[in-house]
Amino acid sequence: MGVDGEQVGVMAIEEALQKAKESHMDLVEVSPNAQPPVCKIMDYGRYKYELTKKHQEARKKQKGFQVKEIKVRPGTDSHDLETKVKHIQKFISNRDKVKVTLVFRGREITLGQQAREVLERVAHMTSEFSQVEQFPKFEGRTMTMVLSPK
Repeated sequence: MGVDGEQVGVMAIEEALQKAKESHMDLVEVSPNAQPPVCKIMDYGRYKYELTKKHQEARKKQKGFQVKEIKVRPGTDSHDLETKVKHIQKFISNRDKVKVTLVFRGREITLGQQAREVLERVAHMTSEFSQVEQFPKFEGRTMTMVLSPK
């Protein structure tokens, strides 16, 4: 292809390089596997710059998510859980994931069943706007559960 984007046709490499040099441009091979290979006369530096800008724009429009954390204890009361659920709802509405961490201190480690019930209650209270991505599991002195938007 020529400088203006018009088709020039099949020509020798030396001739194409000469045309590119005359127009102060570069000869860029666009499709090397085609028969014959397809080349284009363009400003390669400007092309790379525009390609970088397109990638930056695409990356800017992508929305990632964060993992927010809410901490509770085995003896957390129902009113406190309702407050925590409001925080979880706010995080989920922002399309973030929420990691609910239940922390054991001292002899509370023996309250495993009570802790699991607290996490199940949180999952039940948030079931209309979130889903359990990772069910409760023990990790040392903590029990964690991950909630994600529906």
